[in-house]
Amino acid sequence: MDNEYANLIRKHAEYKKIKEDKYVSESKDRLSKILKKKVETTMIGALSSIESHFGFLWEVEKGEHVTPEKKTMYEIYQKVREEVLNKGNTQARNIDAELSQYNVSWLKYQNNIPVREIRKEGNNE
Repeated sequence: MDNEYANLIRKHAEYKKIKEDKYVSESKDRLSKILKKKVETTMIGALSSIESHFGFLWEVEKGEHVTPEKKTMYEIYQKVREEVLNKGNTQARNIDAELSQYNVSWLKYQNNIPVREIRKEGNNE
């Protein structure tokens, strides 16, 4: 009987450890995805800002022909765009390398709802 109890305790401890390890792994994966999305959003936002403020330098209106200056500006923009995306993607890949040096645990939201007893009328208890 003592052996069965010890076995049960050991299995419970193993299960608890496996569950905890899985939680830590899932927490790290969740954080990694969130951080990568933020890096990506920053890159796309930066490119969008460049396009909205400087796009007139290479944009061609309907019926207008492409001038050598606009073609050059568009080529420069494409180089800048490629560099921004490459650097951002490199940083996004570095996130996993950096996170591997940390223990991560997601602090889930917790709501504590107070429960109070409601007494019925006529109940003198």
